[in-house]
Amino acid sequence: MKKIMIVLLSLALATVAARGNDADGTNKTKENPMNNKPSTMVSVRYMIDDVDAAIKFYTTYLGFTLESYPAPPLATVTRGNLRLLLSGPESSGRRPLKDGTKPVPGGWNRIELQVADIQAEEARLRAAGVKFRRDDIVTGPGGSQIWIIDPSGNLVELFQPGT
Repeated sequence: MKKIMIVLLSLALATVAARGNDADGTNKTKENPMNNKPSTMVSVRYMIDDVDAAIKFYTTYLGFTLESYPAPPLATVTRGNLRLLLSGPESSGRRPLKDGTKPVPGGWNRIELQVADIQAEEARLRAAGVKFRRDDIVTGPGGSQIWIIDPSGNLVELFQPGT
């Protein structure tokens, strides 16, 4: 299951069009080789247990905007060029595989949201009652990170790049 999620996340990230300078020196979006259309949006599907709780979590605490909510099993929220597809228990993304394996929330794969002040964000989210996977901010050569948990158990990493 973890391998499938890693592959799906890798495929989603691979669809982002590369940006580069053309011969004339202008910066243009290159064509997406998967569908031959320019792409500036990355979509990631999260399996969730409660669509309304997920919408509230991502829009209230993490600055996402509700893009669509066509039916109770599925909603889409966006932040910048990230689109999260929130797949509830009745959505097509949660249908069992032929071998009976059911896609479920949780795991170690996660989106990363960059923040300017990780300590301030940690304090704000703790005061709001958001659940944390780690009790500490981990700092390494690339920067600092802490993990929070959405209402279905999916991880979200807050990351402050090093200076």
